[in-house]
Amino acid sequence: MDWSFIGVHVPDYIGGAWVTLRFGLYGVACSMVLGLLCCLAQYFRVPVLRRIVGAYIEVARNTPLLVQLFFLYQGLPRVGIRFSAQACAVIGLTFLGGAYMAEAFRSGLEAVDRSQTEAGQCIGLTAAQNIRFVILPQALATAVPALFANIIFLIKETSMFSVLAMMDLMNVADTLRTSGGRTIEVLFMLVAAYLVLLLPVSLIATLAERRLRYAGFGDRHPV
Repeated sequence: MDWSFIGVHVPDYIGGAWVTLRFGLYGVACSMVLGLLCCLAQYFRVPVLRRIVGAYIEVARNTPLLVQLFFLYQGLPRVGIRFSAQACAVIGLTFLGGAYMAEAFRSGLEAVDRSQTEAGQCIGLTAAQNIRFVILPQALATAVPALFANIIFLIKETSMFSVLAMMDLMNVADTLRTSGGRTIEVLFMLVAAYLVLLLPVSLIATLAERRLRYAGFGDRHPV
């Protein structure tokens, strides 16, 4: 293990980690918004939207992110639609992540007993208030593990951004491996960089789940 090589190239990995984290978080945030909207369309059984959302989820979950990125970056320009590499990265990650987030939110909503909705209606809550104050807090508490698992999954999927010529962690590692021939050192730094990015997310997930349970949001007592 050449520690001097590692010390020299740590700044390269810091730059790659920043690109990975920045655009990964953009994609995660957009995925959560898209997933929640898709979930609500299915939950309220909006006829046309429900079919569209169902088809979208099946397509997104059953095609690799690599194929989706190639379609955005190399396929769409053939018909005159062009996006920057950064835009393709965020759109692709959102397209993939939105489907997984929708399923996570759906599992949380379905775990909330229908009696909770009925109890909210009995005390005079509107449909919007019922969703906001009764259903969503309980659903989110249940969905927290799945949501954070999806966040970790999506950040790991940012390794595909290297095909867009973005200098993310994977691209930095591949460049150093090709030019320097230090495979062990390069892979060691790559693993370490992903651990530094993802371990805090795992810890936050554990703390969030415990806090929600302690606050009582995971309990399904009648309203």
